[in-house]
Amino acid sequence: MKSFKVAEFNEPLREVDVQTPRPTGTQVLIRVKAAGVCHSDLHIWEGGYDLGHGRKRLSLKERGINLPMTMGHETVGEVLAFGPDAPMEPGGVKIGDIALAYPWIGCGKCAACLSGEENMCLKSNCLGVHCDGGYADHMLVPHPRYLLDLKGLDPVTAAPYACSGVTTFSALKKVEKDFANPIVIFGAGGLGLMALTLLKAMGGKGAIVVDIDARKREAAIKAGALGAVDGAAPDALEQLAKLAGGPILSVIDLVGNTATTQLAFDCLSKGGKLVIVGLFGGGATWALPLIAMKALTIQGSYVGNLGETKELLELVRTKNVAPIPVIPMPLARANTALNELREGKLVGRAVLTP
Repeated sequence: MKSFKVAEFNEPLREVDVQTPRPTGTQVLIRVKAAGVCHSDLHIWEGGYDLGHGRKRLSLKERGINLPMTMGHETVGEVLAFGPDAPMEPGGVKIGDIALAYPWIGCGKCAACLSGEENMCLKSNCLGVHCDGGYADHMLVPHPRYLLDLKGLDPVTAAPYACSGVTTFSALKKVEKDFANPIVIFGAGGLGLMALTLLKAMGGKGAIVVDIDARKREAAIKAGALGAVDGAAPDALEQLAKLAGGPILSVIDLVGNTATTQLAFDCLSKGGKLVIVGLFGGGATWALPLIAMKALTIQGSYVGNLGETKELLELVRTKNVAPIPVIPMPLARANTALNELREGKLVGRAVLTP
């Protein structure tokens, strides 16, 4: 089995060849067909997050990320073998199925996990984060319930649904009550383009997109955005107000840095909600009295749960949701994909294809 591992933070991924593992217990072995390259992978690769305001950098090593580790949490694969204790449930995956691997796995025992919110578990065992993921030609999945049959969806374009798809879907659901009005989305990368396609399928009026990259703003317009604003423009706030044509009550920040969260905060009308998804890093600079005076809600949104992922795939099928632009790359170019993502060269999602 060939894989590309983070051997040291901030160092190139290391190519490793080992014997293909056999599944034990409830595990399932899949042959990887596609593995998306996510911005979160950059943070794992770099080893932490910038918390801003001079705070100590959030170290992933101190939070239980042990190296060497194979990244990749947006994975589609062909089911090859089941462990001896893996349950074969009616409607579950079987040998030969092409399935999306749900990666946000918890301990399975705590209140969050038992209520179906494994992504909120405090003892996570996420694929490609806490244990080996999809930057490989084979991958082990802990239990068949985390494998969702794609039923004919293309593996390469479907792989991002495991993260950018369910992440934006979950965030959109948090502002669904405001879908009759334009919402504002910060970031027109893979997540932003995904959000635009899902918003349309979910019945939303549309979104105004903010991004400092002209190419990405153009991609957002092509994907159906109501308008696109350069977040670095001195009159960005005025442009947003003009395009909205009324109160801005819902903003989703898919970037999550100091500049985007400040502009997002400033553009909200009374009673508005800011949902922060992005993990770019930094510290907030909001005027605290305005949170109360404008009765604002500031909410974080972290990926999505297994039920939402199933709901998302059903939406994609029934509404014929158009896939976001993807850039297929051979697995051997994993380092190239990460570097191009870090340098902002990618429009859409890079997907590794072993």
